[in-house]
Amino acid sequence: MTRLHRLYLLSALVLGAWSAAAPAEAARLELVGGSYAPGMIVIRTHERRLLLTLGNGAAVAYPVAVGKPGKQWRGFARVDGKYVRPAWSPPDEVKRDKPWMPAVIPPGPHNPMGERALTLDRGEYAIHGTNMPSSIGKFASYGCIRMFNSDIIDLYERVSVGTVVLVEP
Repeated sequence: MTRLHRLYLLSALVLGAWSAAAPAEAARLELVGGSYAPGMIVIRTHERRLLLTLGNGAAVAYPVAVGKPGKQWRGFARVDGKYVRPAWSPPDEVKRDKPWMPAVIPPGPHNPMGERALTLDRGEYAIHGTNMPSSIGKFASYGCIRMFNSDIIDLYERVSVGTVVLVEP
């Protein structure tokens, strides 16, 4: 079997396995190259995309909102918590900029965390849904990674606590 045939076969197998899951709003399968380990989350800040690596250069790609200029970060983290319809307590930096915000925002349409949250073991950052879907594709947050609610639900089902996260420039 030639290398090209193996690539087509691999693509068909990955696509078949991926499509068996519930479709997300904007996620898609891509060949991304690189030498990422399977099951990693890679955030490409400048592209405003999150990749869930599947191995052999394939990944599920999701559009995201990332940190505003001056609020971005890079490096490794791990998922240290998974939450359904989380309440949100604004971090100190948000409270300084928006002192009128309540100390806790319960789950619901006014909660900026959306339907799911994956907290990270680095700072007060998370990968989460949003109540502002128009922010997806923009530099919009205080450093968190925002996703369409349907996409974070999809990602939430695919990853576990301990998943490695790499944030690239």
